[in-house]
Amino acid sequence: MRALLLCLIGLMTALSDIAFAQMKLSPKAAPAANEVRYFTSIDGLMDGNADVVLKETRQGKTITSAVLDVCYPAEKGSDRKDRFVANLAVNGQTLTGTTQSISDKLPVTVKLVRKPTGDTFEFKGQIGVGQALTEVISTDNSDLSEKEFHDNQTTDDGIAAAPKDFTEVSPNSIGVRVKLDAAVDFLRGLKEQDVEVSLSSLTVSCDALRAGEQTINISVDPDRAAALIAKSKSLPGVVAAGWTSGIVEMERSIRFAAADWRDGDRLNKDKLAAAISDVLAKTLSAKASSSTWNVNTGKLKLTFKRPSQLFPALGLTETIEVPALVAPDKPGASDRLMLWIGNPVISTTDEAAGPRLNLAEDSSGDEEGEPKDDNGSVDALAKEFKGQRWDVDKSVWK
Repeated sequence: MRALLLCLIGLMTALSDIAFAQMKLSPKAAPAANEVRYFTSIDGLMDGNADVVLKETRQGKTITSAVLDVCYPAEKGSDRKDRFVANLAVNGQTLTGTTQSISDKLPVTVKLVRKPTGDTFEFKGQIGVGQALTEVISTDNSDLSEKEFHDNQTTDDGIAAAPKDFTEVSPNSIGVRVKLDAAVDFLRGLKEQDVEVSLSSLTVSCDALRAGEQTINISVDPDRAAALIAKSKSLPGVVAAGWTSGIVEMERSIRFAAADWRDGDRLNKDKLAAAISDVLAKTLSAKASSSTWNVNTGKLKLTFKRPSQLFPALGLTETIEVPALVAPDKPGASDRLMLWIGNPVISTTDEAAGPRLNLAEDSSGDEEGEPKDDNGSVDALAKEFKGQRWDVDKSVWK
């Protein structure tokens, strides 16, 4: 009996060793994992104005699928964009596909041959959109990992739904992010509002087309900003709404007690305009000419006049315009106001009686000139209003 048990144990051990040996001798190779890689530039498309994303899914070095996403000017020189997204068939290193452009519904054909060249890739072929056919010859293209690609795509629209104060966003500047299919109705609704819409924010960028969302920038009287934000949030297709950056520069701002400058809950705009104008008239050595509050934006425009020293014998006149904005220093209830004044803009004219000299301002091309000296106007306003200036280095009121 004992001998039989020993034989059985020996047999089981031998079989186990044989099975283990077979496992070691004939392992199954694990299939290569799928990897997604991106190309974000292919030269030469649409006269070099195309925004291109080619997404490849690979197993090892073999491409299993590819998607080409191209955004481009709808017409030459136009800000309006069109876009197509083509799922490409893969045959070795050849990528082909057909689709239709999203906005103009133009037929699209793609045929690209992809060739690895060391650490980079070369693309050759043709892309047709409507009647236009583009020859593609693009070399030295590097690919990105999925993480690298998405890290590069992150954008900040600068919308602050609930800022603690108005030191980083402007009290009269609003951003509304809305889905593209709801943008037209949203903008039509603004026709009934006393607001100004930034023309540049009406341009639908390639990023907006891909995200399906557009940010509309609006200027509004600070007294109505919170209500407009709340209303916008309730509208169909609106994703986010809040304050954003605008005209206010903290270096040219002061903060002061609000009590003496309000009638109940409203600003005493006449009193404020008169006080600001009196101070600037002294610092600019000029005579106040007019002051107007913009119904749409809440901005104050102050105008002054003074004799020009350019050619005294001619008796020319300098007209000085200074923009300003007065608002609470933070959203909601506050016992402090913030005043910002812009740099003065000076023009010279001949306003003398009789025949007048026609003057043309010198053009400096695309370069902006140096801001005109305002003779310490911000400091003078801080003194008059017993206010605080902004400490740029420490980012606090001082």
